[in-house]
Amino acid sequence: GDALPLQSFPPSSKQPVPASCPAACQPRRLPARPLLRPANVCQAGDAYTREKFKPQPTRDLEKEKRRLQNILATGKDEVENEVEQVFVQKKEEEIAEPDGFEELMNEIQERREFLTEMEALGQGRKYQGIILAEISQKLHEMEIIDKKRSEEMRNIMTKAFPVGNKSNLQD
Repeated sequence: GDALPLQSFPPSSKQPVPASCPAACQPRRLPARPLLRPANVCQAGDAYTREKFKPQPTRDLEKEKRRLQNILATGKDEVENEVEQVFVQKKEEEIAEPDGFEELMNEIQERREFLTEMEALGQGRKYQGIILAEISQKLHEMEIIDKKRSEEMRNIMTKAFPVGNKSNLQD
């Protein structure tokens, strides 16, 4: 049951030749103890502990975009006053956000223009029912907004100028 010898002995009639084999052909010895560690040794170490999450500071992407645009435009990295930037952004938001009523007016106008273009191309009948229904829906939404506004105005007016008290009128 043992392993075969690596050297073959010559027949007894010949002289034995000393074997000079390089280290590559030498048999490898197995380590005395196994390389695998038991589970309790692994768990006792730091291998199973998780690192605590440490949040990094977040970047303001819009600010970074403006900074890079400034670098490309002027070739300089200038730091602007953040107060002025916030003030400019607020003005842009106020200008960019149209009133709901005006927005509906613009949508109705766009649909009318589309319908006239389709009539010019000879496709007016195909789209007329759809477009008129959409315009009717937008007009209904405008009526709802108008009613809400008028109700709000009545509430504001009654709070500012109470009508029920006659003694205020005589003073």
